[in-house]
Amino acid sequence: MRKQVSYRLLGEQWSVAELTHYLRHLFDRDRQLHDVAVAGELSNISRPRSGHMYFSLKDGQATLKCVMWSSEVARLVALPQDGDRVVAYGNVSVYEAAGYYQLYVTTLQPAGLGELLVQWDKLKQALDSEGLFDKERKQSLPAYPQRIVLVTSPTGAACHDMRRVLARRWPLAQVELVETSVQGRGAPEAIEAALQTADHLRPDVILLGRGGGSVEDLLAFNSEMVVRAIAATSAPLVTGIGHETDWTLADEAADLRAPTPSAAAEMATPDQRALRQEIDRQSQRLGEGLTLQSQSCRAALIGLDGRLRGLSPWVQLQSVRQHLYYLNLQMITAARNVLVLYSRDVLRLSQALSSLGPETTLARGYAIVTRAETSEIVHSTSTLLAGDSLDVRLAVGTFSAKVLGINPVE
Repeated sequence: MRKQVSYRLLGEQWSVAELTHYLRHLFDRDRQLHDVAVAGELSNISRPRSGHMYFSLKDGQATLKCVMWSSEVARLVALPQDGDRVVAYGNVSVYEAAGYYQLYVTTLQPAGLGELLVQWDKLKQALDSEGLFDKERKQSLPAYPQRIVLVTSPTGAACHDMRRVLARRWPLAQVELVETSVQGRGAPEAIEAALQTADHLRPDVILLGRGGGSVEDLLAFNSEMVVRAIAATSAPLVTGIGHETDWTLADEAADLRAPTPSAAAEMATPDQRALRQEIDRQSQRLGEGLTLQSQSCRAALIGLDGRLRGLSPWVQLQSVRQHLYYLNLQMITAARNVLVLYSRDVLRLSQALSSLGPETTLARGYAIVTRAETSEIVHSTSTLLAGDSLDVRLAVGTFSAKVLGINPVE
């Protein structure tokens, strides 16, 4: 139960507990001290059996005592060390039993990490809104890659680890290395250029890897330049950056993220030993199946051969052959008769068409008169006017004419 704060007149005597409690009351009433972030260097870290952590934050001019309860310590990814520069978040109050004020810490972050995390979160949201992290655009890895390109530092452990795993798991693949720096100034530009070079080699898969390191060491893999370069590659890309707990924006853009460089090499290739075992097992099953099938077919053939010999089909075949020959002659004869009938019908129809056509009429001295402009046949003088141009077709040849006058119709 919180003690009541008692107030004293000017110059009135206080007890130690009363004064300390009053000072704590002043701290607790100051809302600015309820949520503070203090940057400094860690020192005098101690962690007794209770699991709480006690330490000091200092800079060149002052020292601040701090305490972090065991429930908050349990949420730390890694325990800090003396000399680490951090940002401590929490509230300030007075510890009455010892008579000093201290920072009650809820969260510890490496110095400068908070601002970086905010920047990375904004960048992640912007790139995600463009669809660079969408699952729909991620490619599946080939089952049996023939050409693998490594993008990493040639002097790092990541390069050695990936080569070792690839040689063990899938030595059939052609492995090429595109060298790049993976940290420091200029690393994003170097990684971007290396990814472009790797993609131009038309590999089946690209492995982008580096070993573990601090947050600062992995800065290049959280750059917009590298993320866009990963998204632009046409070949499937697997990232193996840092340790299992490290997660970068490059991992978000990759087609597949592996916890380590070695794991990236494993996830990108089949295991030749397991594949050989599977081939041996399938070969054995195939051999056994072929043996059984061969035995079954041999038994069936023997049975069919016996049945055929008993039936002796040669006589039946000769009878069928003669019948087919007779049917063929009948078909040829019928086809000829049909052709003769059709030829007669065609000739008759051709003669009828000739007698009905205009050529016969024209041959008797008649003509076909049409308008020159529209080729419309003129049936009556009532449709003509003086000066109209006409085309006249005779039995042999055509000529043009012009209406000079129109005689009245009797």
